Amino acid sequence: MWCFSFFVPLQTMKQIYTKTGDDGQTALRGGLRVDKDDIRIETNGQIDHLNALLGVVRAQTRDELLLQVQRELMVVMSHVATPQGEENPRTLRVVELTSLMEQAIDRLTATKPAGFVLPGDSLPSAFVHLARTQCRTVERRLWTLNRQYPVRQEVLRFFNRLSDYLFALAL
Repeated sequence: MWCFSFFVPLQTMKQIYTKTGDDGQTALRGGLRVDKDDIRIETNGQIDHLNALLGVVRAQTRDELLLQVQRELMVVMSHVATPQGEENPRTLRVVELTSLMEQAIDRLTATKPAGFVLPGDSLPSAFVHLARTQCRTVERRLWTLNRQYPVRQEVLRFFNRLSDYLFALAL
């Protein structure tokens, strides 16, 4: 059985394709054109990949915290795509969500021993581990980005804690 999720777009798009990226460039927030392999675009691509994997996990687990995390990933992507010196009006909730994840980690691991695990005990758990490894990739890209374009420390902490949360959730 298929279940389709509908959403109201933030902006109505007249068409999906714009042809503006055919030359190997894309736009940051505000319209600044950069190469498609710019570290900001690469980082957002990795976050987008993580968000898609979290969607698979959430479809199997119905984890409400992951829904909040997915929404926050969109805000983080907006901040990553904001050129230096420009203001982004979208408010980050990473500190609040980091705290919620820490509480959830404590609950999830209270009765389970910590240690290395071999993914694959169940399909949902395997997908959570896949999302966890992608989260680690995002974290590495963010640290690379941070060398050129400063990233807020609470964002870096958020992704570190998210991978911990995913590990605990997979247990």
